[in-house]
Amino acid sequence: MITTRNLRHAVPAVACLWPAAGFSQTVDSGDSAWMLTSTALVLFMTLPGLALFYGGLVRTKNVLSVLMQCFAICCVVSLLWLVVGYSLAFGPTAAGGLVGDFSKAFFAGVELQSVSGTIPETVFAMFQLTFAIITPALVVGAFAERIRFSAMLWFSVAWVVVVYLPVTHWVWNSEGWLFAMGFRDFAGGSVVHVNAGVAALVAALVLRNRQGFPATAMPPHNLTITVAGASMLWVGWFGFNAGSALTAGTAAGMAMLVTHISAAAGSFAWMSMEWIKFGKPSVLGIVTGMVAGLGTITPASGFVGPMGGLAIGLVAGVVCFLATQFMKRKLGIDDSLDVFPVHGVGGFTGLMLTAVFSAAAGGLGLPDGQTMAGQLGVQFIGAAATVVWCAVGTFVILKVVNLFVPLRVSAEDENQGLDISQHDERGYNL
Repeated sequence: MITTRNLRHAVPAVACLWPAAGFSQTVDSGDSAWMLTSTALVLFMTLPGLALFYGGLVRTKNVLSVLMQCFAICCVVSLLWLVVGYSLAFGPTAAGGLVGDFSKAFFAGVELQSVSGTIPETVFAMFQLTFAIITPALVVGAFAERIRFSAMLWFSVAWVVVVYLPVTHWVWNSEGWLFAMGFRDFAGGSVVHVNAGVAALVAALVLRNRQGFPATAMPPHNLTITVAGASMLWVGWFGFNAGSALTAGTAAGMAMLVTHISAAAGSFAWMSMEWIKFGKPSVLGIVTGMVAGLGTITPASGFVGPMGGLAIGLVAGVVCFLATQFMKRKLGIDDSLDVFPVHGVGGFTGLMLTAVFSAAAGGLGLPDGQTMAGQLGVQFIGAAATVVWCAVGTFVILKVVNLFVPLRVSAEDENQGLDISQHDERGYNL
C-alpha cells in the first residue's frame, strides 16, 4: 500500500490508499528516519508541551487536572486508533463517502513489510496517531477548571470517532470528497485547528462560564511552565508541519522554514498589539502569538514561500489577538484558555490565506487550471464544512454524554479545585 500526504509539493496534502504511478514501494532510510523523528516531535507537542502550556495557564488548584486530561487523552486515543481509528480515517471510503471502512481495524494488514510511499506503514500510522492525540487535547483548554474527568474521557472518545476521523478522511484520504475537490490543508488547518477551535467554542457555551467569570480575575498561576510548554510546542511543530511532507526533501525544508518565520511573526505581531493597547508587552501575549502564528501557517506550510510565511504570521498575530479580546471582553464567553480565537480563527484564516499565498510571488503555485478565486472557493467550502460538522457533532455528543455522566463538577468541587475533587492530589505541597 502506498500512502502519502504530499504527492507533489503543489498538490494538496493527502493520504493515498492505492499504488500511485511513479512512486516506489521501497523504503527510503532517510525519509523513514525523518518521519520517526517527526512522530516523536508531534507527540512531544502534547506530552509535555501542550500539557505544560495549559497547566501554567490555569489556577494552582487545577494544574494537575489539566496535565491528567492531556495524559489520559494520549492513552485512550492511542487505543482507539488501534481498534478502529486508523481504519476509519485511512481505510477505503464507506458510508457514502463519510468515513473509511473497517478493513484495517486492529491494524489488519499493517505488517512489518507494509510500505506507505517511501516509509513503513507503521511509521505513517504512528505519525497520524500523534495528530489524533493532540486535537482533542487542544479542546481541553475550553472547559478547563470545570469539567468532570469521566465526562471528559467519554466526550473525547466519542468526539474523535464522530468528528475527527470523518474530517480526516475527507481531507487527507485520496477518496475523500474534499481531497477530490482540491482542498488544501497541508498539516491540519481544518483537521486539527478548525476542528479543535469550533469544538472548544461549543463546549464553552454548553458548559457555561466558570464561577466568578468574568468579574473575578483568574490569572495564570505559573507563566514559567507555560513558557516552557510553549517552547516545546515551537520545536515540536517542525515535526507537525515539516513532517507532513512525509519525505526528508525540499518540501519538508520549505515547510520548516515558513513555519519558523510565521511563529516569529505571530509572536511579534501579538506582542506589538498588546504594547499598543495596554502600554506593556506581556510574556503570555508573546507565547500566545507564537501559537497563533504556528496554527495559522499549518494548512499553508507546504504551499507558500518565506514571504507568505511572514505575511501569514503577521496576520495571525493581529487577527487572533482581536478575536481573543472580542470573545472575552465583548461576548463574555469563557473559553478558558482561548482555544477558539487562537486555533479556530487562526486555522480558518490560514486555510483562506493558503489560496492567496500559494498563487502569490514566491508561492508554490495552484493546482493546474485553478485560479486564486476558484481556490478560495474550494478552501471556504472545506473550512465551512468542517465548522458545521464539528459544531453539530460536538453539541450532540456533549448533550448525550451529559445524559449519563454530568459534564460539570458541582459548585463545591469547582471551588475546591479539580486536583482534589477529581484526583485527590495536589500539584504543589508548599
